[in-house]
Amino acid sequence: MPALDRRTLLRAALGAGALGTAWPLFRELGPTAAYAAAAALGASWDAAPFTVGVASGDPLPTSVVLWTRLAPDPLADVQPLPDIVQVDWQVATDSAMTAVVASGSVPASATLGHSVHVVVDGLTPGRRYWYRFRALGQYSRTGRTKTAPTGSVASVRFASLNCQNYQSGEYPGMRDLAADANLDFVVHLGDYVYEGSELGTAYTLADYRKLHALYKGDPLLRDLHAAHPFYLTWDDHEVVNDYSGSRGAATFVARRAAAYQGWYEHLPLRIEGADSALPDPQLYRYRQWGDLLELVILDLRQYRSEQNVTGGTILGAAQKQWLKSRVSGRSGGWHCWVNSIFLSQQKNPDGGYMFTDQWDGFLAERKEVLTYAQQAGIADFVTITGDWHSAFIQDVRPDFDNLSAPVIGTEFVAHSTTSSGYSSSWNTANGPRLGQVNPHLQYFEGNRYGYDLYEVTPQRWTTRLRVVADRADASAAVSTLTSWYVDRGRAGAYEDPATKGSAAQYRRNP
Repeated sequence: MPALDRRTLLRAALGAGALGTAWPLFRELGPTAAYAAAAALGASWDAAPFTVGVASGDPLPTSVVLWTRLAPDPLADVQPLPDIVQVDWQVATDSAMTAVVASGSVPASATLGHSVHVVVDGLTPGRRYWYRFRALGQYSRTGRTKTAPTGSVASVRFASLNCQNYQSGEYPGMRDLAADANLDFVVHLGDYVYEGSELGTAYTLADYRKLHALYKGDPLLRDLHAAHPFYLTWDDHEVVNDYSGSRGAATFVARRAAAYQGWYEHLPLRIEGADSALPDPQLYRYRQWGDLLELVILDLRQYRSEQNVTGGTILGAAQKQWLKSRVSGRSGGWHCWVNSIFLSQQKNPDGGYMFTDQWDGFLAERKEVLTYAQQAGIADFVTITGDWHSAFIQDVRPDFDNLSAPVIGTEFVAHSTTSSGYSSSWNTANGPRLGQVNPHLQYFEGNRYGYDLYEVTPQRWTTRLRVVADRADASAAVSTLTSWYVDRGRAGAYEDPATKGSAAQYRRNP
């Protein structure tokens, strides 16, 4: 008899009131029961002590970050390890690890959950490498990474993921991406983990460590990290739904610090500065892929004020000034904002805005930065966005209420990996209504799950909406629902005529 998928199992447990039998992080579960519950949800881990896998990230032309965490007991509050464990690492130009070009040894400390973040320098630009770790007499699996190229680049192929709620489904899209030998990197747009649900909620560092370890119990997620380097930002659920900045009671500030540290301990992040930057790491950064693409990676959670207030900010003063400097000093390639939440205006057909947790809660600052971009002569501008659990493609204007304002770019909002969106009936009824009150909206589809794939050349930006046949099936097929293009030197996206017949709840130009 085939194993139940985790969505079915959790729904059944909720219906029966048997939460403790279904959710491995339920506080009252003992270790044996927790691992049994995790196994029932399909969780498994690599061999100890490298149970949560390996990863690489934030590639530069001659440098990349390598990550792992020693966690022989991934769901435990405390790992059965000494305070300090020495971890060896190697980088090679072949998958057999025979042509080693860099190596070293670093301490893994209990202070940071026995995680290691190795910054490897002196690599060749635009080249693939393989890497592995060794500790306590054991080798990790071998991972693959790639450095950023320099100079003239003919093409780049990358993907974005967001909103991968573990309890809401399986990750077949990650299987598809891990197998893509021509992918250069992956961008994660946030909501890498969800802080909890009716099945239990994370508050402490031990809670967040176990939460991340459970997510890493998905073999498809570990395979994807081992296959490609990641650029990363975050959204709200890495801490708690819809939080703003660092304001709040002391209990919230402590919770945020625990969540930020847990996130850092489980991902290949290059700290801008030293580890002393924790628990407030600087995530916003600028990265180039040769002369073809520049990524402006934003942090839209850590520095924001409350919504809908005079002088409100989603960026914070320092990041806003930095963003303007990146716009005015742009390189001339495709200019891409990595944006965790809706940038474009989203009016509610019934009045007001759909959600002011988005940029719609910071109207003056949005208009300020987009007007600045327009006046700076921004061109070939694309923003890639997560959060909404549905796909939107829309024109970006400096003033969304002024239809005579020029289109200066395109926003591609990707489907979620697994996190549930609105019902199909809601999407059918409201897609046309959203299009009616938001004239910049070109396309909306909310019934599917997956990721966006970007293929970029000097002449054209292509976005392919890749969707899974069934998010409850880890082996589900993955296919392209629709493809959209932006031509160099011409703002605004248009759909491939061959995919205009695909399902959608709204198209401005069917």
